[in-house]
Amino acid sequence: MPFFFASCKQESKAVVDFRYNKDSVPSMSTDSVDMLISDSGLIRYRMLAKIWNVFDQAKDPYWHFPKGLYLEQFDTTFNIVVTVKADTAWNYERRKLWRLKGHVFVRNTLGETFSGDELFWNQQQQKIYSEKPVEIDRPAKALIIAEGFTSNQEMTEYEFSRVHKSKVYVEENKESQEADKQEKAE
Repeated sequence: MPFFFASCKQESKAVVDFRYNKDSVPSMSTDSVDMLISDSGLIRYRMLAKIWNVFDQAKDPYWHFPKGLYLEQFDTTFNIVVTVKADTAWNYERRKLWRLKGHVFVRNTLGETFSGDELFWNQQQQKIYSEKPVEIDRPAKALIIAEGFTSNQEMTEYEFSRVHKSKVYVEENKESQEADKQEKAE
């Protein structure tokens, strides 16, 4: 008789209340990313990231790089022409908007460097901008610290709303040569 009661025991089930938040739980998470990206059959970019989270089911789908992002752009002979680094990055896919935050560093094709805390790249408008302080180092030309920075997406043409500090480098030999030429011409 005791076996009969033991075998007729009602089975209990545990129910877990689980709600999947598509805005805070990634649909894909990858670590140690080292990816080459091609454009028209040519390798044009290299992307490195410790962690890459994809939130493609979120209301505003985005990629998140919480441990930093490093990006290189190559020319046709695989020389690095542009470098981008940031502590954290977001890529909002539908809006075609990148947000780079924390120790942002960009080196453009002219060798000029841009450093700051936050930078946005709007791919639709083809512009890069920031309202935070940005330091622009134009080797052998000038050092500019400003806020209200706006640029084309190549970062070769830019303007500032508020310049805090600037230094212009002058080559004395060049200036004295120009002055000598003017004196001889007179």
